[in-house]
Amino acid sequence: MAEAPLAARMRPRTFDEFVGQRHLVGPGRALTKLLEGGHLPSLLLWGPAGSGKTTLAYLLADAVGGELVQLSAVSSGVADARKVMSGARGGLFRTVLFVDEVHRWSKSQQDVLLPAVEDGTVTLIGATTENPYFSLVTPLLSRCLLLRLEPLGPGEVRELVARALVDDERGLGSSA
Repeated sequence: MAEAPLAARMRPRTFDEFVGQRHLVGPGRALTKLLEGGHLPSLLLWGPAGSGKTTLAYLLADAVGGELVQLSAVSSGVADARKVMSGARGGLFRTVLFVDEVHRWSKSQQDVLLPAVEDGTVTLIGATTENPYFSLVTPLLSRCLLLRLEPLGPGEVRELVARALVDDERGLGSSA
């Protein structure tokens, strides 16, 4: 783990460690209410790089006891998605399919996800930095809850840096 980049080592493991997106996460907020109700709909997370999209996907899947399967739209395609969806049909655990950079898939590639999202075979979490109204197919948009993530503010970045400086296990605490 020591060879991994600091950001990977310090990735939040719980919602208590998650920083930012207070409009979505925290007491009385939309995502928290959904999880408290035991529900995780298919989601599209739209926001700038570094805003917590990937971390949020992992935390959400864990919160509902789901098995997260991650695909990158840059390096995977329809065959990979079909394999995940096929495996989800017979799986013991809820399958949360996380597609990073989902806007990179063509319209026909995105369409492959529709039946599995519609029938609940998978819970889709798509992450995009691009405006989804221009980059994603309308049927997929209509079947997902769209959440806009904001860039981290200076105070939030300071909090993350301070945490990394004192964390002896995953951060720089033992070497500082």
